Amino acid sequence: MKFGLGQPFRRVEDLRFITGTGRFTDDIHYEGELFAAVVRAPVAHGVLNGVDVSAAREMEEVLAAYTADDLAADGIGSLPVIIVLDHVNGEKMPLPAHTLLAGGKVRYLGEPVAFVVATSARAAQDAAEAVMLDIDDLPAVVEPADALAEDAPELFAEAPGNLALHWRLGEIDAADAALDASARVVELELINNRIVVSSMEPRNAIGLYDAEAGQFTLVTGSQGSHMIRDFMFEGVFGLPADRLRVITPDVGGGFGMKAIPYPEQALVLYAARKLGRPVRWQSSRAEAFLSDTQGRDNASKAWLGLDAENRFTALKVETLASAGGALSAFGVYCPTLSGPPMAPGVYKVPVVATDVRIAYTNNAPIDAYRGAGRPEAAYLIERLVDKAAREIGIGPDALRALNMIPPEEMPHTTATGVTYDSGDFVRVMHKAMEAADWAGFSARRAVADGKLRGIGLAYYIERTGVPGKEGARVEIATDGAVIVHVGTQSTGQGHETTYVQMTAEALGLDPACITVKTGDTDHPIPSAGGTVASRSMVHGGGAVKLAAGALLAKASHAAAKLLEVNERELDFDDGLFRVPGTNRHVGIVDVAAKVGGLEGIGDFEQMIGTFPNGAHVCEVAVDPETGFIKVKRYTVVDDFGRTLNPLVLSGQVHGGIAQGIGQAMTERTVYDPETGQLLSGSFMDYGLPRADDVPFFSVTTQNTPCTTNPLGIKGAGEAGAIGAPPAFVNAVVDALSGLGITHLDMPLTPSRVWEAVQAAKALARQTSYD
Repeated sequence: MKFGLGQPFRRVEDLRFITGTGRFTDDIHYEGELFAAVVRAPVAHGVLNGVDVSAAREMEEVLAAYTADDLAADGIGSLPVIIVLDHVNGEKMPLPAHTLLAGGKVRYLGEPVAFVVATSARAAQDAAEAVMLDIDDLPAVVEPADALAEDAPELFAEAPGNLALHWRLGEIDAADAALDASARVVELELINNRIVVSSMEPRNAIGLYDAEAGQFTLVTGSQGSHMIRDFMFEGVFGLPADRLRVITPDVGGGFGMKAIPYPEQALVLYAARKLGRPVRWQSSRAEAFLSDTQGRDNASKAWLGLDAENRFTALKVETLASAGGALSAFGVYCPTLSGPPMAPGVYKVPVVATDVRIAYTNNAPIDAYRGAGRPEAAYLIERLVDKAAREIGIGPDALRALNMIPPEEMPHTTATGVTYDSGDFVRVMHKAMEAADWAGFSARRAVADGKLRGIGLAYYIERTGVPGKEGARVEIATDGAVIVHVGTQSTGQGHETTYVQMTAEALGLDPACITVKTGDTDHPIPSAGGTVASRSMVHGGGAVKLAAGALLAKASHAAAKLLEVNERELDFDDGLFRVPGTNRHVGIVDVAAKVGGLEGIGDFEQMIGTFPNGAHVCEVAVDPETGFIKVKRYTVVDDFGRTLNPLVLSGQVHGGIAQGIGQAMTERTVYDPETGQLLSGSFMDYGLPRADDVPFFSVTTQNTPCTTNPLGIKGAGEAGAIGAPPAFVNAVVDALSGLGITHLDMPLTPSRVWEAVQAAKALARQTSYD
């Protein structure tokens, strides 16, 4: 079919985006609406003796100024912690309240302490600046290791020693014994740097309240309206979730950060109920740097054992991770349930153990960021394997191929208990090396232009599709219009295009007549899990397939009656029901018109993840005089099971690579270690990658169909961000290896590279003198 699955069908949503007719939260307005501003903590840690809002309340245009005392008096609760785990000793992890506004103490720079509402945005901001805070400064701690030290300032009385969670996967004693018995042990310490999410559209929220019906409405950019409603409402307001309608229009980027509820979303609802008018809040870019959840931020030490034949024997990892100054919804998920199970990557490692300690620190809360734990796992094992190959003196591809799980052993259950259903890792790696002209690199390296050239290989595997359900409803109206209702929310991925393709193929219809509707909890679908963990096509695609099939079954039954034949006698093709051997037929749209419309409902459940994987090859040139790195070539071969739309797919991979290179080369959130003040609080100070920092990418696939998903697909949205950091760092280390440099921590900024080069040269000079 011309527009069916597998075809490079151009994105249907792009017309409204490039013509400025998209409808984002800030484009939506209501009569009589009010404007809100947040008063944020100007220090990272301190005793909050008082919040004086009297001057703000007296200002012209100001209708209200709320504090934590006001919320407590009205019985407003705290934001939820979705993932709750036990300590390694069996004790329950502490759950300090994450209140909408701070009371008694502030624990990170930018924490909300008051909420001001006025008739204009300018008046609200002026009033926010008039709020007086009485704060006694306390010492701040921003690094997990420092937070867990004996003399560290304590953030929460409920969490002695700032320990949010001590968690373990696998048996440390068994890993130590296997390492002791190994012929060689390779050791590596590395940092996965803290990242600001930097979505194109900052966060926002509009709250409305219908006093007569007792119903709330929240309009907000999110990664799933149902998720925000179900996570937030009952815990904060103590009311059934069906009292809240959440509407998410177009969204300009999420990357995990918009999957969770925030204080401001609840505050606009609270204010709307108190004031009887719509209340809107829009984050500034400066506020986003302070108050959006941030990503990554952990430090690990790892040991990889090898036997005499260079086969892996054991892997042990010790990780210190940051929770930030409040425990976010999925704050402990990334360094525990997500990353460590994927620690062995695509390799046969008989014994694996990971010990994780998560600390409260005086900076923004940590939560999911594109990949959510799997990039950390892939970075660790791929840097470790590359270091092992260099120490042994064999090719990085040869060591990988020797230890990769072969396709004939699929399905394969790793030492961490994860079962990979399919994959041919060696074949994918070799295809990527061939596409990157790995064999010809030695000639390129020899170019005499003063640059140090390097090539890096990394192989990633991730688990996508958080277990659960996703629903869909497909309708054909009497006028032929087709509407697809799904629960996953696009934040730029191209969901509409792919869902249109799936429906067009299933029903044999013109894509132009199909509309996809998402983001409104009032549109009934049987279940909705939202857009996280690359699950939209894995789960949402399964739901659309079921819904279209259910509609087709109803249409077939009705068509048989219209054509006066047994249903088993009908053929269906290209939108038409035909009676074979005759010229009798009826279109599915005509059937819908005659029976008053057609509807199909699908409720898809998948409890087993899918495992996309692939090889990244990065080639760089490093200027030793300046430390500047130029990415010369970048090649990726992925296994996504099945390609639904190569254009949409390549766009997702391109964006992920850019984010991965950004983390590896330029991005780092920096807090002053003594005060907790943010030193990288704008794009003047934070190194978001620019277009000229990345090359054109070569992206292809070598698919092995997924056996656990009815469409045969493996989630693809986060893959680029997982494979890029280790490939880039491996390439730079390869370029600098002649100087004796074996590791550099991300980001590999020019200054950091230059300093490493100078230190290596100085050491070489000292060695020659000795």
